[in-house]
Amino acid sequence: MDGSHEVSLEESTEGRAGVSSEPKETPQDGQTAEEMAVLHEQDLLAAAQEKEGALEDAGEDAVLGHLWSPSETGSTLPSNWAETQDTTTSWTSLGENTAETPCLEDAEPLGPPPVLPESKETVSSPHSGWGQQETQQRSREDNQHDGSASLVWTARPGMLFQEDRQPSLHPLSLSWVLGYNSSLAVHSLMDGEDLVLLYVSSHTVVIHDILRNRQHHLQGHTNVISCLCVSEDRRWVATADRGPAALVIVWDSFSGIPVRTIFESRPEEGVSAIAISHDAKYLATISAGTVQRVCVWNWTLPTEEPLCSTELRLEFGYQDYVVFNPQNPHEFVSNSRTQVLFYLWDDGGLQYGAPLLSRKTFRSVVGHFSQSAFHFNSCQALTATSAGKMVVWDTGGPCSPSKEAQAKPHRVKAAKVVPLQQHSLTVLEVLESCIVTGDVEGQVTLYDGHLQLLTCCSHSKVGPIRSISFCKSPPDAPDTSSACSTSSSQPFVTRNFILSTSDATVLRVATDGTSSAKVLEEAKGAVSAIACHPRRALLALGTHCGLLRLWDYQHTQYLVSRIFPGASIQCLCYDPEGYSLAAGFTDGSIYILDAISLQSSCKEFKFSRGPVTHISFSHDSQYLATADEKNSVTVYKRVLQEGSRCWEHLAGLHSHHRPIRSILFGVQLDSDEPRLLSLGEDRRLVEYDLTSSSKDHLVVLHRDWVEQTAVPLCLAWYPQFSNESFILTANNCYKMKLYNTTTKTCRMTVLGPTYGSPLEKIQILPSTNTTDPQKHYLVYITKDKVGLQILPVDGNPHKSSAFICHPDGVSDLASSYDGRYVFTAGGNDCTVMKWEVNLNALDAASFLGGKDLIPFYNLLDGGREGEFFRELEDYFYYAQLRSHGIDTLETRQVSTYIPLEEIPSVMRAMGFYPSEEQIEEMLNEVKFSKYVDTGEQVTRINLEDLIKLYVNHRPAFGLSMTEIQRAFRVLGYDNEHGDKVIDRGNFLLLLQSRGEHMTEDELAQCLTTLLGKCPRGGGSDPDTCHPSGAAALAEEEIPEEITAEIFVTHILGLPIAEPEKRDIKKGEKAGSLVHEDTEASLP
Repeated sequence: MDGSHEVSLEESTEGRAGVSSEPKETPQDGQTAEEMAVLHEQDLLAAAQEKEGALEDAGEDAVLGHLWSPSETGSTLPSNWAETQDTTTSWTSLGENTAETPCLEDAEPLGPPPVLPESKETVSSPHSGWGQQETQQRSREDNQHDGSASLVWTARPGMLFQEDRQPSLHPLSLSWVLGYNSSLAVHSLMDGEDLVLLYVSSHTVVIHDILRNRQHHLQGHTNVISCLCVSEDRRWVATADRGPAALVIVWDSFSGIPVRTIFESRPEEGVSAIAISHDAKYLATISAGTVQRVCVWNWTLPTEEPLCSTELRLEFGYQDYVVFNPQNPHEFVSNSRTQVLFYLWDDGGLQYGAPLLSRKTFRSVVGHFSQSAFHFNSCQALTATSAGKMVVWDTGGPCSPSKEAQAKPHRVKAAKVVPLQQHSLTVLEVLESCIVTGDVEGQVTLYDGHLQLLTCCSHSKVGPIRSISFCKSPPDAPDTSSACSTSSSQPFVTRNFILSTSDATVLRVATDGTSSAKVLEEAKGAVSAIACHPRRALLALGTHCGLLRLWDYQHTQYLVSRIFPGASIQCLCYDPEGYSLAAGFTDGSIYILDAISLQSSCKEFKFSRGPVTHISFSHDSQYLATADEKNSVTVYKRVLQEGSRCWEHLAGLHSHHRPIRSILFGVQLDSDEPRLLSLGEDRRLVEYDLTSSSKDHLVVLHRDWVEQTAVPLCLAWYPQFSNESFILTANNCYKMKLYNTTTKTCRMTVLGPTYGSPLEKIQILPSTNTTDPQKHYLVYITKDKVGLQILPVDGNPHKSSAFICHPDGVSDLASSYDGRYVFTAGGNDCTVMKWEVNLNALDAASFLGGKDLIPFYNLLDGGREGEFFRELEDYFYYAQLRSHGIDTLETRQVSTYIPLEEIPSVMRAMGFYPSEEQIEEMLNEVKFSKYVDTGEQVTRINLEDLIKLYVNHRPAFGLSMTEIQRAFRVLGYDNEHGDKVIDRGNFLLLLQSRGEHMTEDELAQCLTTLLGKCPRGGGSDPDTCHPSGAAALAEEEIPEEITAEIFVTHILGLPIAEPEKRDIKKGEKAGSLVHEDTEASLP
């Protein structure tokens, strides 16, 4: 198997090293998509006009109004900006077809800028009168003579890469993206001296200058982008996503600014297809829901409502492609695999027709539809099929929107089916005088208007063609009206074009249509693993298709690649010396490779019982450990054989009964010997005795339970901030815990980052800071975000920051050896993102969040001045009185402390009901907080420390009704009404025999207090029990069958929140309400 592997050097990209422009702000949790989009636009404008002052936060309309109005940038517009040249085929600034707008010197035509939005009080309808538009045009022309214009108004092609890069204002900023979504089209923005491509990577639009090796990123979507389109002049780019709070964003590709955001396109389901009209004024969108809705938008108007819309019937199939008629913006066509639909819209609404076409129509197999387009003769439309045929539709000839045209979509019929080739057609493009197709064999074919073959271009070793993008006609071309030349015996395309394939390859095809060159080749499989070299600027990345590549992230170019046929890479790890790279595969095999050449250093190992999930080297590179999906740990050891060092299998052990979340090498405290730990979802932390282990016998030193109910998810060695050494873990309840490295006892619990999902992986960021060696940071990933955390951890939310990196899930995390960059792999989105670290920005955010207890006060409901804090303060002072005796007549000593024994009572009074183990952890945390330094135990706590203890230990999102109902589903049974219930007798038995066992007296005491049945004269003593006992009291007060709702409302006495109050805010009083179902519910 090893001999068949391909090893090849990557072609280096010409030009300078990667220089990326300043990324835009990435959405964070805690803000809606609408807020993020508006803030995004405002931040861009504020940065562009930094010298003139910050913009006011006035909402989307105000932002757009400023965007399109002249600004104080000092740039002067040409005096002939608004002069007319051709009154029949050009634009005004309002997007109407009146007069052509001249270009800036040496610039491409700018296309139609959007209208100047009015204030929200006077928003005009999509059909505003011409008088008001002319007034706006005159006002704009007057302002132009003042010698100033907005950034968008003065934007020119190529300006994205002309400006000097400004320092990032965010802790993490996107610097480079590897890979792209090969299921979407790749567009050519510029050709010739500049080769600039536009493509989609996950939720980011990338503008890539290929020749100069630079990228600019358009960020604003919080979900993976599902579709995009580009205007004819390549200036306006429209993107849409699919998921919660879906957006449609229109970008100016010249300046990189989002000029329009549509929030209410289909927020609950997203968009499956989008198209922009030839005049760049209108957008057509098709929703991604089960019942699809087609909408037409005038994106130049500041309205959130479409001009017209209609719903499609399910029988038409899933419509996933749409395109406008270039000769009539009121007409467009869409298709699914089985049905083509023709649309016509006007002021009266949107109508569509569904012409019939089956195998019986022309007595031939048609195949599935792929893409459709309008013929340049204006009376026909075309649809390519999977059978290699072209369906020609008779649309009835050109006609303008009128009463006569209202029936046009219903008159469309299939005129003929023309067999073109045997291979399936995947792409269809219609230019001014020729028709272009692409197929599954990588072949591009050109036809004339009668579908007669002109020429074809074959590209070997490429996959099915996904898109064809022709560059704009050269401005000095003798005849730019024709895309194809037929004057010679060998016709050729007069424009270069970009070809993208479904296997993530992009080719540039020259004007003669025969020569081509690869300009981009990315991984076509899911990127499952990444690892950074410990001493050089190198990143190794592995994919599920068996491709292993080495990337120089300083010069942004691939160096070496290797293919493992039929294998899938699952994990990667460099040894600390930087000589070897270990790779784990889904078939259980392990390869140890040279770190640079990727050649095998020794034979393949296959001792794992299942797919390898984790792999790690010891600090001295003497041991290698792996974990697999069968919950086993396998250890390899480097030995000396015949004068050379090689690796051999030592031993393996099935050490966990649930998935292993992390394996970690460390160093013994009293020696330089390595130590190995593994952490599993079975809540066990296992330490192995490597010194005592022998061939096929792995010795376990300790097995420790680290959680009671939560599930631990990740593990790391905590930096040495004191004389005590710790291990840091994070669990699925958004808590981070510190465990003593020797005793494994929990020494501290703090609230971790709460950005939508728990931490999945954590790493200590490498530090090169010699001025402050005690300054450390933690880098982490959640389900879809990457973030930084200032150490030491204390629960302060302002010491953490997170950004969306891969909305569909992050598969791996790596940090550069110098801590300057963080890398994330997106798994199925086939991308790797390089993030630049700015620790000063994170420190500044933490400083602005406040010192001492200010951040913790804000986590309480109402803050420092709220009712909740006053209630907590009252309980604290009441606990002081209780500790001295309520009825004592002796002189009381004034103190700001309470005994540690009062902590559980105060916590329960505030609605947090800790278990006995949690109480013990809280008491030990305070009791031994100064023991290592002073040798003394702490016996009391003040109010400030009590607040921190409460905030860090209480549930991150309060009680969840979902969790209680889940418990009843596990422990209960279905009654005659179909409800999950627990029998009263079994309920009492469970409380006394499962979990933390309660004695009958303890149970009677609890029920007495909860049901308010204290005996007469019993007073307020919580230790008072009902004289009849728990069983008798339960029989009197508790129904025979207990549901989750009865347990919550009748026994616990907690209200259940209304459906409209489901969302839980950070800092709410834990346990004060039981929420029926929230996103914060823990798995």
